[in-house]
Amino acid sequence: MSVVSISMPEPLLNSIDEFADEHGYSGRSEVVREGTRMLFEEFQGRNVDGQLQMCTVTAIFEYCQPTIQQHLTGIRHEYDTIVSTSTHAHAGDQYCMELFVLEGTTEAISEFINTVRAVPDVRAVDYSVTSLNDNLLDQPTPS
Repeated sequence: MSVVSISMPEPLLNSIDEFADEHGYSGRSEVVREGTRMLFEEFQGRNVDGQLQMCTVTAIFEYCQPTIQQHLTGIRHEYDTIVSTSTHAHAGDQYCMELFVLEGTTEAISEFINTVRAVPDVRAVDYSVTSLNDNLLDQPTPS
């Protein structure tokens, strides 16, 4: 097995160590391997050619970080064809939240999410995907 060196903030490293201890992992490497596998597999089973998806993406970052805000705005404009709307909100006194609503193919949405994840100092990125296939749209709405 190859050895890889990565850089990460100390608090994240501490969280990995605590997670490994609490969940019975043999160490950091096992946690990082499993997390990497999960990241690669997260869109499997959803990739249906030509099928539209709706997605909400939430990015959290520390308050008063104009560089991050500018970077996210740039991404929003770069993906303007799939971003239906976006909004900025404050989460407590310490964090900002950027919420994006997307409509597009699985591939385009995946690319957007990965681009947001790559922004330095974004603390968390979460998303929810809903299929817009014909079967879903033909279902009666509950009353």
